Amino acid sequence: MQYKRILLKLSGEALMGDRTHGIDPKRLAQYAQDIKEIVGLGVEVAVVIGGGNIFRGVAAASNGMDRVQGDYMGMLATCINGLALQSALEDAEVPSRLQTALKIEAIAEPYIKRRAVRHLEKGRVVIFGAGTGNPFFTTDSAAVLRAIEVNADVILKGTRVDGIYTADPEKDKSAQKFDNISFSDVLSKGLKVMDMTAFTLSQENELPIIVFDMNKPGNLKKVVMGEPIGTLVNL
Repeated sequence: MQYKRILLKLSGEALMGDRTHGIDPKRLAQYAQDIKEIVGLGVEVAVVIGGGNIFRGVAAASNGMDRVQGDYMGMLATCINGLALQSALEDAEVPSRLQTALKIEAIAEPYIKRRAVRHLEKGRVVIFGAGTGNPFFTTDSAAVLRAIEVNADVILKGTRVDGIYTADPEKDKSAQKFDNISFSDVLSKGLKVMDMTAFTLSQENELPIIVFDMNKPGNLKKVVMGEPIGTLVNL
């Protein structure tokens, strides 16, 4: 096993499946089974999910809404996705806890680092909701921050493409995939992996990132076992 403790970053859009918005129960169940598989291997799993399938603060701000208000609405959207994933994990008989950066005692624990680490050590999946709890910070930033705080070995960014390419492979068929790439090369080539704040934080803390296709069942297990799936970003 290559990685003992991971931070899995999922986009809200990933939960839509083939829908235009909301949550696809089949996609959610697949993710839960993939996570169950690696938990069974002894991998400690933390998860951060975006909220773009429900609400995007940046998009709302571009349409005239106050940015701070919009970002808080986006944070609540991540909590909805967190609850959905927690329910799917429970259906798969995987113990889990939802911790949020905003206090919502009726549905989740407040984020406390030591408590989160203890849950991980006991084999529970910990889902981090509400981003960092601050406007103007993305869930990418939240994922890197939480990964550093709980001493994760790696950030696994699950997407719908199988790695980082020279261009968007869905638009440019000649795009070339990178198997490995350095943080500095990502920046110099202008490649989009995470937002700049999150990416720089990961680089400064020497926290590797693997971008891979989460929608293919079994890929998550292959990544944690060290198989060359996706693209590895490191120093």
